[in-house]
Amino acid sequence: MSVLDRSALVDSPLADLHAIASELSIDGFRRLRRDELIDAIIEKQGGSPSEGSTPEGEGESTSTTRRRRGRRGARATGEAAEAEAEAESGAAAETGTEDAEEAPKPRRSRARARKSEPEEASKGEETAEPAQEEEKEDEKPARSRRGRAKATEERAESADSDEETVEGTVEVLPNGSGFVRLGGSPDEDVYVSSAQVKRCELVSGDTVTGPKRAPRRSERYASLIRIETINGRPASEQADTVRFDDLPAALPAQLIDLAGADAALKAVQALAPFGRGSRVTITGGSRTGKTELLRAIAAALSGQSELTVSVALAGVRPEEIGAWSADSEPSLPAPAGAVSLAASEDARAAALEPVVDQARRLAARGTHAVVLIDTLDGLSAHAARKLMASARNITDGGSVTIITTAAAPVGGETTVIALDLTATTTGRFPSIDALASGTMRPERLIGDTAARKIVRDRAKSVKDA
Repeated sequence: MSVLDRSALVDSPLADLHAIASELSIDGFRRLRRDELIDAIIEKQGGSPSEGSTPEGEGESTSTTRRRRGRRGARATGEAAEAEAEAESGAAAETGTEDAEEAPKPRRSRARARKSEPEEASKGEETAEPAQEEEKEDEKPARSRRGRAKATEERAESADSDEETVEGTVEVLPNGSGFVRLGGSPDEDVYVSSAQVKRCELVSGDTVTGPKRAPRRSERYASLIRIETINGRPASEQADTVRFDDLPAALPAQLIDLAGADAALKAVQALAPFGRGSRVTITGGSRTGKTELLRAIAAALSGQSELTVSVALAGVRPEEIGAWSADSEPSLPAPAGAVSLAASEDARAAALEPVVDQARRLAARGTHAVVLIDTLDGLSAHAARKLMASARNITDGGSVTIITTAAAPVGGETTVIALDLTATTTGRFPSIDALASGTMRPERLIGDTAARKIVRDRAKSVKDA
């Protein structure tokens, strides 16, 4: 290969310089910068780094270097380091160093140093890096948990600072939710969610205290955050009481008197009496008068102060909903929940469940509650039995009595009042079917003598038929 001077090397592309360095067997030529590579090639050919260089060439080399530095954004420290490397390389050539590789190697550019650092780290610290990564991964969930806990504490502190304790009387609505009436403007009342009502077994008339929060967007009323006391006692004591379903129950033993001149009520009292805690179903086909008999029973019970009577309508004719209103019949209790026959099965269950739940809470407090339902038709068998199962006579406590209408017995009734379609349509009243009607263990309600009389009346009705 012919000897190349500096000017020819400066004008050559970097790829040609690498090819020349490879032919000259220059070690590590790919790590050298362009000017360093040219000096190494000249030295390998036996020349001096400054050999063949002219002021013009030096100017070109310097300007080229400066442009490159400008493009890379080199700083003054980088220029000083490069000048030092060139001085060391020149000193080695002037002292007659035969092998340029033995001279102190010039510093690599920052870009190359940054590029090679991960490679060196990967070779020298292979075991350290995974451990550090695992530590970082373990730290992330901890930091996340601490951040969430701190945010929760901040929200709680902010909420506590804005809390205002209120005290008032609860009014439970038919849908299961309620309001704390403060005695002032209705807009000042505080909303109580249905979950709080159910969890604390609140009933209308309870006095509660607790903090409230201001209404949020789209809300009209302030809301009760939590219930602290119920009737002067801590709410925790009420929450720790025995569940209603776990309370001991017994068969009805106290008769509910259906006083009045109505012939149908007298027939019920004589053939199928029921008491506090009974599950009563008035059965019969369409147009047998089930609703009319239920209305007569409601009117007879509404005047008894020791009973709390409520009505729920589900799946009835639209006209019947209006007939139960207080405006049309003052002696009847207004329905606590009502949906027509157009309602779905879920809507019917939703209208009945809050009313029954309220009766359960009353019974747990020692009250005798009566729920009249028209009708269970249209509900699933499970939903109907669930509602009926709430009726019970709590031992040494209150009671829930459920009187409902249905085309056929649901199951589990203690009293069945069956109506005869033929007797109704032919105008023979009362239209009670003596054979299909009856009460479980009637002697507990009316005594042995009256119970035997019921049996004789049935036998007589069969003989007359």
